[in-house]
Amino acid sequence: MAKRGHDVVMVVGHVNKDCTFPDVDGLKVHIWKKPKVRDMLFPLIRFLKTEKPDVVFAAEDHLNAILLLAAILSGSKAKISGSSRVTPFDTYSNRLFSKRWMLKQVVRTVMWRANVLTCVSKDMVEQYRKIFSNPSHVCVYNIVDDAQSRTRIEESVEHPWVNEKQAPLLVAAGRLAPWKGFDDLIKAVELVLARTDVRLLIMGDGPLRDELQSLIDSRGLTEKIELVGYVDNPLKYFARADVFVLSSHVEGLPNVLVEAMMCGCTPVSTDCPTGPREVLQDGKYGYLAPMRDPAALALAIDKAIETPVDSELLAEAVLPFEENTVIDRHFDLLGLEG
Repeated sequence: MAKRGHDVVMVVGHVNKDCTFPDVDGLKVHIWKKPKVRDMLFPLIRFLKTEKPDVVFAAEDHLNAILLLAAILSGSKAKISGSSRVTPFDTYSNRLFSKRWMLKQVVRTVMWRANVLTCVSKDMVEQYRKIFSNPSHVCVYNIVDDAQSRTRIEESVEHPWVNEKQAPLLVAAGRLAPWKGFDDLIKAVELVLARTDVRLLIMGDGPLRDELQSLIDSRGLTEKIELVGYVDNPLKYFARADVFVLSSHVEGLPNVLVEAMMCGCTPVSTDCPTGPREVLQDGKYGYLAPMRDPAALALAIDKAIETPVDSELLAEAVLPFEENTVIDRHFDLLGLEG
């Protein structure tokens, strides 16, 4: 938006020491050192009164609720767009007086103040309709395809399985956490190896790293599967791999799946809620397998190796995630120009 000539102020409650922000003309960054979302209420009220923004975007339901409450209390005339990025089934509860129940009551009370409420997938829009009787949520995808990402694809990779490829290369990426299903993926690749020689690189870190490494070791797969750890730029790996595999049990909308497709990598994904079936258009743009089923996932990987998805189809699939397409969608919903 700053590149389009708009004055943009990014308000951040809390960041870790390694976080950096882009150096773009027209962009100002305010870091408030408020690690708890609820502590941003009064600073937001002051900000809305003094800065008088025309439009405010927020992401995640806790922050959306605080922003909408601040707008009501401050009397701000700003147009507000609140984005939801995770399934509401994990955010809200019907258990009386629990934190998630109280959040639900707050959101129900203040959502009228939003000009637009968005979700990152169509499936998630339907989930919100089950939680709230009449929400006005609409789908707007995340930006995945932009100029910076396209540049990062071209960066070099130093890994023998990439530079001296002797077998089809599978890649996966994400936090090494239970809901990512990497244990299922390792078991699936073991089954694939009984039929086809492949290599698997898993990028990411997390609490299950030691457990997953033990699984790899115990099954004698250390020469075939590697936990790479955190990778600053996974796109360069995606661009040089044959198949990307998403083995999750739950997602919001998996950006990493779209990133792999943008890089020309044939996608395989579990049919988890929400997003993969929507992104892959029921299998038009990739291969789907049931969750928590290593055998079925292995068969989907086999198919992806045997019949890669055409690059033109993959390019078509990522068009809704292109930077200008997404920004134009937001502006149209808010009745804004440019």
